[in-house]
Parts: sequence; C-alpha cells; structure tokens
Amino acid sequence: MDNHPDFDQARRYVVTRLEQELPPQRVYHNVAHTRDEVAPAAERLAAAEGIEGEALLLVRTAAWFHDIGFIQQGPDHEVIGAQIAAQVLPRFGYSSDQIAAIRGMIMATRLPQSPCNLLEQIIADADLDLLGCDDFIARNYDLRAEMATYGQAMTDEEWYISQLEFLQGHRYFTVAAYAQRAAGKVTNAQWLHQQLAKLGVGNL
Repeated sequence: MDNHPDFDQARRYVVTRLEQELPPQRVYHNVAHTRDEVAPAAERLAAAEGIEGEALLLVRTAAWFHDIGFIQQGPDHEVIGAQIAAQVLPRFGYSSDQIAAIRGMIMATRLPQSPCNLLEQIIADADLDLLGCDDFIARNYDLRAEMATYGQAMTDEEWYISQLEFLQGHRYFTVAAYAQRAAGKVTNAQWLHQQLAKLGVGNL
C-alpha cells in the first residue's frame, strides 16, 4: 500500500478526545466501551475472518473512531463520527479511499445495522459483541442509566421488553461473531425472560 497511516497517533487522538470531551453521564458509550469492548472484538473478529494488512488497519481505525461522535451528541453520532474521521485522518496519513472505507464502517454501526461488505460487518458485529457476552447484564444496567439520563427513562417492564425485543431482532453478520456469541445471546435473552417473569409478564 502506498499510504502508511500512523494508527497509533490516530488512536491516541480518539482516546484524548473521548477522555476529555465525553460527558460523565456517558456511562455506557464511554472510552472503556471503545477500548475494552469494541476495539478488541473488532480485532478478534477480523483475525477469525482472515482480515490482515491494510484491511486490518482500517478495521482497527474504524473501531476506535466509531463512537467519537458522542463527544457532540447522541442522535446521529455516527454521522458526526464519520465527519470527524474525514476531517482528522488525513493528518495521520490516511488516504481518501481509506477514509471512505472507515466512514462506511462507522456508519455500519447505525441502527438498524445494514453493513455492505465484510469489513462493515465486522465493525457492526463488534459494536454489539456485548449482546452475547457474560457481562451483558452489568453493561445493560449502564446502558439503561445512560439512556435515563438523556430523557429515555423506562419502567422495569418497559426496559426488559425493549431489550428482549432488541436481542430477538438482532443477528450477527459474520460467521465468527455468530460462532462466538450466538449461545451467549440466548443465555442473556433467557435472563431477560426471567426478569419479566418475576414482574408477571408472560412470554414474548
């Protein structure tokens, strides 16, 4: 490849802005979500799908930039994040074609997800990797707290129903994500069913 982007500098740029500019109420969409959840998941899925070289670099970059738009606002944060990536990545040596691919991956995380190629599928799956993870319950409480802070408070019944419907309507796009997280998703859906049963809500 002609370009030799400075990924480490780009990553440091994201970390600095997330740490300094995200409001403290972002207890779910925070720097830990990107650093400890999405970025490692993207690398793991990329490796399992045989992604390497320039393509891997682009996946890694998109994973770090995917939620940077939250420094401005929640709604349309993907659009904002794609714009920020387009503005700043040239200074780190990324070409216009590489930036276009990264922007596509960031936009692929927008709900409902509609990735158009394997790299976009990897980022989309990495962003929702948590749905099949053991710490889904704890992080689900974080998501609920964050949403409540931003005017989307729900009763227990409303929350569990919304989360169960989301899990039931979600699908992983890559073979790797399905193999690694599908069983965990079932377990987490069962937990949501149990919480609804405690509230006297029948099967959904």
